[in-house]
Amino acid sequence: MAPKPLSAEQLALIAERFKALAEPSRLEILSALRGREATVSEILEATGLGQANVSKHLQVLHASGFVERRKDGVSTYYRLADPDVLKLCELMCGRLEREIAARRKVFS
Repeated sequence: MAPKPLSAEQLALIAERFKALAEPSRLEILSALRGREATVSEILEATGLGQANVSKHLQVLHASGFVERRKDGVSTYYRLADPDVLKLCELMCGRLEREIAARRKVFS
């Protein structure tokens, strides 16, 4: 049985989420949060990005539902809302590896 086609509304929601992932710095932040919680300072250290940049990207990632945050005293901790988001990156890496292998065959 073929999957049901997605509605225009569903496609728009999906596109919005992919837009949030279309920034390399955001992917770097998500990767830095793999398997752990981190404060903004820890994310800065892990990524080498600037504070204003990280804060802006965390805001987008939070609004898009990719990260969650919790306050503990004066600190805010960020974590992946769902680690499955990193599976998207892994799928794309696999795709890129296959494309590179196919191109190598052509030029070998």
